[in-house]
Amino acid sequence: MGSLTDTRPADLVVTAEAIRAYAAITDDFNPIHVDPDFAASTPMKGVIAHGTMSLALIWQMLRREFGAERSGKASLEIRFTQPVRIGDHLRACHAPDDKGGFDVWVENQAGVAVIKGSARL
Repeated sequence: MGSLTDTRPADLVVTAEAIRAYAAITDDFNPIHVDPDFAASTPMKGVIAHGTMSLALIWQMLRREFGAERSGKASLEIRFTQPVRIGDHLRACHAPDDKGGFDVWVENQAGVAVIKGSARL
């Protein structure tokens, strides 16, 4: 049985509502994510999205590009490089590396990588 590959880009516009929904799904109500007053008093100077919310875009991209079976066997090494803010428009990207895998990253609307890493499939 064949499978259809979803070719839509793995992207997300980060909203306060999306962050609250993600907090509810993951039961992660850290105030840096959901309390604007608290978040403003931190070194981040405002609400930031959960890191795993952005990371999920890489998994979506891999599944859409390579299918569920192949991407399900993938391993990732990543690091979070920039905070993600309400209003950011994120997009997952990849490019072949010189080791037979892929460089993977999530970038915001300014083209700044908020996650960088590598994937092995």
